[in-house]
Amino acid sequence: MSKDFRLWKIDEAQLLPPSVQDYVPRDHLSRLIVALVREELDLSAIAGSYRSVLGQPPFDPRMMTALLLHGYASGIYSSRRIARAASERADFMMIVAGDAPDFRTISEFRRRHLKALAALFVQVLQLAEKAGLVKLGHVALDGTKIKANASKHKAMSYERMKKREAELGAEVDRWLKAAEAADREEDKLYGKQRGDEMPDWVADKQKRLEKIRQAKAELEAEAKAAAEEEMRRREKAEEQRKAEGRKKNGKTPAPPKTEPEGKAQRNFTDPESRILKTKDGYIQGYNAQAAVDAQAQIIVAQSLTHSMSDQDQLVPLIDGIKDNLGRKPKEASADAGYCSEANLAALAEREVGAYLATGRAKHPAEGRPKISGPLVQAMRDKLKRAGRRTRYRLRKQVVEPVFGQIKQARGFRQFLLRGIEKVKAEWALICTAHNLTKLAQAA
Repeated sequence: MSKDFRLWKIDEAQLLPPSVQDYVPRDHLSRLIVALVREELDLSAIAGSYRSVLGQPPFDPRMMTALLLHGYASGIYSSRRIARAASERADFMMIVAGDAPDFRTISEFRRRHLKALAALFVQVLQLAEKAGLVKLGHVALDGTKIKANASKHKAMSYERMKKREAELGAEVDRWLKAAEAADREEDKLYGKQRGDEMPDWVADKQKRLEKIRQAKAELEAEAKAAAEEEMRRREKAEEQRKAEGRKKNGKTPAPPKTEPEGKAQRNFTDPESRILKTKDGYIQGYNAQAAVDAQAQIIVAQSLTHSMSDQDQLVPLIDGIKDNLGRKPKEASADAGYCSEANLAALAEREVGAYLATGRAKHPAEGRPKISGPLVQAMRDKLKRAGRRTRYRLRKQVVEPVFGQIKQARGFRQFLLRGIEKVKAEWALICTAHNLTKLAQAA
């Protein structure tokens, strides 16, 4: 017995012209982003930068913003892939209304308005608060290491720089002296040329030498600045000791080194990125930070640094929450990387309930007590008393899934841009896209 199939109407023309929005479900993320861009977000900083009436009219900045935000929220980050999606995927085709911009246009729009696009993080966050997705009862902080747009094999240590600088300098000097000596004798061979033209391999080595010297100078300047800061800190501590009348204990420490450590490195592709240690080994990258609200896993503050340590990021994140939303959280949790006397004192001063692990172990109050001090000991006792009922347990289930969603579900594992200021803006865009997905789920 033959089976009847539904007709495949691939060649049938539609009687009425459809709207581009008819091909996208009403509850789709792209529809929410379009609605927010058209009705809620203030894009005056972007639109106001277009003043010239010459040439072809540019694409509507609202459309370009929606296209970029939807790309980031969908795990599509490169301008070429976004441009391709605008010609192939119904949700992207709906945003551009069938008039897809070239990938160069998308790339230039992001480059030109990167700072204004990053500022949308606060606007989207405030919309999430209005929607009831942010309560600031408990906020969890954490950091994740993300690869820079640079290879760690393009880095060189300070010790190697000194050696290579001498080698390249001597090699280039030898060739220049040889060329100068041969110039007078080989004039006829070169004809109209001067005879002292530099071959490509020498020019490349000179460029390499200039890069090495520049990176070496930057490392030396950083080491000198760090030494001066350490001396100021010691002088301030000594003045405080004398004012308090305390006796000096121990030996006088050696003066800080003004020369970089031999293993200190600088990358030639992205000099502002750093070699960072992760659980999977070492990467050339940045340390991305986020504070996440426990209500709906909304990122309420974000930052980025090239430092391996998380300790200096706690206070800026807590203060960033108040700057973004006008109020501070009631509680904050973070792992042992954020724990210090100064950070616990800062949280107490801001009247934020602290739940910071005091050691790296299965239980937050255990592990080797590398961090000491009365406030740290009090925190250790606080976590031990609460046991399994401690509020610290919220940290893993609040902040760690967010990084999983960003890196695993949406596949963001490497920055596209270079330089810490641009990378900071790119991280803000990633966090904005994350909050948009949460808004769409709650809508």
